This record gives sequence, structure tokens and C-alpha cells, in this order.
Amino acid sequence: MKNTALLLSLLFAISAWAQTPPAPIISPEIRSDNRVTFRFRAPNAKEVALSLEGAAKEFPMVKDDHVVWIVTIEPLAPDFYGYSFVADGVHLIDPSNYLMKPNLLSTSSEVHVPGPASLPWEINNVPHGEIHHHFYKSSAIGDERDFYVYTPPGYDPRGKQTYPGLYLLHGFSDDASGWTSVGRAHVILDNLIAQEKVKPMLIVMPLGYGAPEIVSHGFGAFRHVELRDRNFSKFREALLTEVIPRVEASYLVLKDRDSRAIAGLSMGGSESLLTGLTTLDQFAWIGAFSSGGLPEEFEKDFPALDSKTSQKLRLLWIACGTDDRLIDLNRKFRAWLASKDIRHADIETPGAHTWMVWRRNLATFTALLFR
Repeated sequence: MKNTALLLSLLFAISAWAQTPPAPIISPEIRSDNRVTFRFRAPNAKEVALSLEGAAKEFPMVKDDHVVWIVTIEPLAPDFYGYSFVADGVHLIDPSNYLMKPNLLSTSSEVHVPGPASLPWEINNVPHGEIHHHFYKSSAIGDERDFYVYTPPGYDPRGKQTYPGLYLLHGFSDDASGWTSVGRAHVILDNLIAQEKVKPMLIVMPLGYGAPEIVSHGFGAFRHVELRDRNFSKFREALLTEVIPRVEASYLVLKDRDSRAIAGLSMGGSESLLTGLTTLDQFAWIGAFSSGGLPEEFEKDFPALDSKTSQKLRLLWIACGTDDRLIDLNRKFRAWLASKDIRHADIETPGAHTWMVWRRNLATFTALLFR
């Protein structure tokens, strides 16, 4: 009897031990000097590395005695960084971290390295605007789609004050939420409006795919010329005939071209140029951040541009990071504009094809608008 009881006790102890969950992992851990430690439990992985947004190469991780892979990287400048773990060649999110960087093709985790209140993407004790989410059936494209609208602090839908509007476009593989969920556009505008560096404005963030199937082709999609061109042209149609009329019918937004701007990043930068510069009766302010996918047949896509174009533009602002693989395309386009005597701003900043560049682009660009 004693032996039976002892055996049962032993089995119970083994069972309880087997069901005890492993100790929680702290990842990422941000140190006082802004070094960051990442941890990932993967007992069966043979090789694990950290892939960090903006880094030129992956960071190898080392496994400790408890099957947890660890790496500590040098101090990061305050900002938000996307990252993933690469376990035996497969990119994985960090299961210990609730912060996410959503994406249609490569969702990843995100680490926030806090900085001073002066950084525009840091939440401060200032009046906050609101984000509104709209859905509609697109006749131009034939699908159900959405767009977001940011209204500034103090916006009263029953009031009389009207506002200028910025149409802000996301990049390839993002969705309509990209500029808020990752770019923190609403936080940036809240802060800069409170500091009186930016005029209060509406920001409209539409879905940027005129041919939604382009996403299924992955990051090589822009090699498909017909698909690329249809994506750009049908987006322009949906924006001009569906999104803008809906916004102007529902919000207290000014409707003249001098009160309307368009800007975007990567694919959205190209869409800003291909839409804004071909409908100058609609937009007086145009910004392109790290334009990608823009065809190099500039004469074909912009046949009406000439030296008189500058008279219609309040601002044409073209930016790209110097470490961005798209810097050559952007330089070629700016050189072509110069050959046409079209006034524009050439902006080159440190950085690659990353949100760290585009958040700063947005803060700088919006400060110039509607002056």
C-alpha cells in the first residue's frame, strides 16, 4: 500500500512538473543606455538571428543553458523599430512582445525605444485628434474597401470652421491603417499642431491598391508592367471619383486645390506623383517619400509637365534616404524635373527604406503645408 501511495505521489509530481509552464521571457528588454536585449525560446532551432528594421545585416543570437536564444545590440536611437527572429531561415514574430508591426506580407514585432517628449511620434499631454474608419463599395475597382480620416483637436462636425486636407498614402504591402498603426501620423500631427508648427488639417488615408491582386505577387510585383500600371491608374480613379467626394461630403474640409495636398511613401510616393502631377487642378501640394515602383518613362507618364508647371505648384517635395536602394530612381526623377525647369525640393536624409525615415519626412513635410 505504501509503495502504491509513493508511486502515485511520484507520478503526480512528475505530471505537475511536466505541466508547469516555462518561466516568462522578457523580450525586448531596453536598457538605460538604449542597448536592447532580445530573447526567443526555440529549443529545436539550429540557428537563430535577429532581423531589425534599418539594419544592414542580421544579428546572430546565442543559445543559453535554458534553450533561450539571446542577443544584445548596441544603443538604438529613440524610435519604433520593426523586428523578427529568423529561426532556421523562417521569419517569426516575438511571442513575448505585444507590440506588432502589421503588414500584408511580413507582419513583424516592434520595439519602442523611448525618447524625449520633443520627438514628434512620442505621445504627450496635448489635445488629441480623432481617427475615423470608413468602409464603402468601390465601383471603380469592384471591391469593398476602407479609408481612415484624422480630424485635428477641436474639430466640430457641427461647427463652421473648415480645414485643409492631406491625402496620405501608404506603401506596398501595407494597408490603409499603415500611417496610423505604424507611422503614428495622428500622434505626430497632435504634437506638431500643439506646438503650432503645423496648421490644423484633416488627413485622409485611403487603401492604396488600384489592383488589389498585386499584393499576391509579393515584392516582385512591380516587374509585371500591365499590373503595375493598372494598379496606379485605378487607384487614381478611386481616389478622385470615390474617396475625395465622400470626404468632402462628410467633413468640414476645404475643396479648392490650394487647400488640398497629396503625399505618400514608397508605392504611395509614386502614386502621389502620378496622381498629383497629372491632376494639378486638384492638388497644389505634393510630397513623395522614397518613391518606389515609379516607371522610368517619365515623358510618357507626365506628358503635360513643362516649365509652366511650377506656376501651379505650391510645393513639390521629393525625399529619399541615402541608404535606400531607391535613391537612384528618385535622383533620376529629380534630374528629369530639373531638365524641365520644374521647381521642386530635393531632400536626402540619412536612412534606408524604413519608417524611421518616413516619420521624419511626414513631420517636416506637414510643417510646410498650407502656408
